[in-house]
Amino acid sequence: MYSFHKYFAGVLLFICSQTHAQTPGAAQSTWLIRADTIDPANYYGVTVANGMIGLVSSPDPFKAKDVVLNGAFDLYGRGRVSNILKTFNFVNLYLDIDGRRIESNKQVTHLQQSLDMKRACLTTTFEYQDKATVSYTWYSLRQLPYTALVDVSITARKDIEIVPASVMEAPDMLKDVENYYNEIDRPHVTISLLTSTAKSPTGKLLMAASNSFLFDEPHGSEPSVIHEMWDNNMHLLKFKKRLSAGTTYHFSVAGSTLTSAHNDDPLNEAERLTLFATLQGSRQLIKDHTAAWDSLWRSDIQIEGDDITQREVRLMIYHLYSFAREGTSYSLSPMGLSGLGYNGHTFWDTELWMYPALLLLQPKIAASLMEYRYQRLPAAMRNASSHGYKGAMFPWESAASGNEETPVWALSGPFEHHITADVGIAAWNYYCVTRDKSWLKEKGYPLLQATADFWTSRVERNGPGHYDIKNVVAADEWAENIDNNAFTNAAARANLQYATEAARVLGLTPDPDWTNVRNNIPILRFPDGVTREHASYNGEPIKQADVNLLAYPLKEVTSPAAIRKDLDYYEPRVGEGPAMTHAIFTILYARLGLPDKALTAFKNGYTPNLRPPFGVIAETATGNNPYFATGAGGMLQAVLNGFIGLEINSEGIVQLPSRLPKAWKALKATGIGPQKLTYMSK
Repeated sequence: MYSFHKYFAGVLLFICSQTHAQTPGAAQSTWLIRADTIDPANYYGVTVANGMIGLVSSPDPFKAKDVVLNGAFDLYGRGRVSNILKTFNFVNLYLDIDGRRIESNKQVTHLQQSLDMKRACLTTTFEYQDKATVSYTWYSLRQLPYTALVDVSITARKDIEIVPASVMEAPDMLKDVENYYNEIDRPHVTISLLTSTAKSPTGKLLMAASNSFLFDEPHGSEPSVIHEMWDNNMHLLKFKKRLSAGTTYHFSVAGSTLTSAHNDDPLNEAERLTLFATLQGSRQLIKDHTAAWDSLWRSDIQIEGDDITQREVRLMIYHLYSFAREGTSYSLSPMGLSGLGYNGHTFWDTELWMYPALLLLQPKIAASLMEYRYQRLPAAMRNASSHGYKGAMFPWESAASGNEETPVWALSGPFEHHITADVGIAAWNYYCVTRDKSWLKEKGYPLLQATADFWTSRVERNGPGHYDIKNVVAADEWAENIDNNAFTNAAARANLQYATEAARVLGLTPDPDWTNVRNNIPILRFPDGVTREHASYNGEPIKQADVNLLAYPLKEVTSPAAIRKDLDYYEPRVGEGPAMTHAIFTILYARLGLPDKALTAFKNGYTPNLRPPFGVIAETATGNNPYFATGAGGMLQAVLNGFIGLEINSEGIVQLPSRLPKAWKALKATGIGPQKLTYMSK
């Protein structure tokens, strides 16, 4: 393979190439995942995202599989409920070399892709015949939530003519597409804007995207840009350039996308944002993007002695950071911004699995997830009222409105009620970590009060010790319409307790019925003391952790002997469920002083789920729907709350005694909590 690094110093890969240069043997870097062999038949893309725009890679040069936009939902497709929307594909390019278009991986050789997690960019390189070496890098710009950048360099190995084209294409689900071309000419710069708008499937939203070329040449010597309209769903900008052998040509494409859910005037705002990015230039955009990610990575997990696991854990952190951002009111979907899985809805996956790790690593991002729930509290209160309950009943699946978005054939919608307790517990934990009493008064306590009131009306008062919670879908979702589910009951008890504690922190008088109800909700047990999953449970296989959640994250089961008894009973009964269940087993084994057994559970939880070529996580060992951010969140808790021993209580973050597996030399978590503290385990 021809080396391209010597041509690109100071130009190509302005940021990303530094990882290659600084790392002896880039394949060994714990920050870099390099796909040296691309098999299109066995390819699962990786996502470059900034919490708003997700660019999902494909094995074909210059093509994105999906461009997903956070916060944009409309009714279409699966289940007669709202789905997250694809937006315009504004990062795809065409490249003609000597009159031949490169459209497929079959036309190129030495195709490689490298994800630099530290700088959140994906670089693709390939060779075209004996004529050129091509490289391009995607950035979903962290500092500009609605903007992405494609940075391209082409090195000629012979005299060639290139015709690059920036393509704007509407996904099939959009309608009433309108295409625009606008040329803004000023004395010092000419900017050509390629813009499109369309309506979402029902016409609810207006969607817009715009992009433009960024050239290195001074004004007046840059290439002439031509606009072509191919059809209603696609148009493009292109230019022509002749390159001499041995020279490298660099250009970029900056583009922005948003909808009327984000801005009242998405068409003009998309163009304004693209103009802003274009006039900053690619070097400044990449510099600011890198600085933003450097700030995020001050909160990190460092494993000494196991580079493979270090790289895998970093990929988990990278994805959670990529799928959410501070200063918003958006939550997380099980698949993040990696595609349209689970319709982009928000489940308990957020509060129980992804949020806890972010609360420790990035409390300001965690605040966005809580803001999402707070803003939808009125909808949850209407939902409770429509079911005959008091307080707030959060929907099992939530999207933009906060109304129930579960398809009607899934019984989890009307019956999986533990989600309400999960939200209340998350609110209390946010206060415990941040000690933000103003937030607790304004937002946290209203959430805790309304969710606690729900449980006082939800229980059936059948005598002392028998305030039963009947007819629910368990956390083990194979158990439908059962009574007194262990996790549901214990989570309700925790919710009621935390609401009482929050009232006292604020100098308020808690509702005495909260304590009364809490003390009378039963936790069922078999005669031998094993916690019974629900009233009719008799040892059948389970989908995922339920009873074991009572020891962590709940504090309902605290005796080491009882924790081990439940663990021994339920671990063998877990079926082909989602990845995060083994995270709970990991934490419990670690806290029981069995770090090597914990490491086995940890690796069993995700390594069978890794998919080529980047090692993205699928939901199950036999499934192929990455990226499963829920599983990543669980595994990060396994490290933070298990191997390092972090715990959240009413005093804040504390560290429990912990021991490392023999395979690891040292373990460190940096930038934890608002004080950005460091915790170690040796």
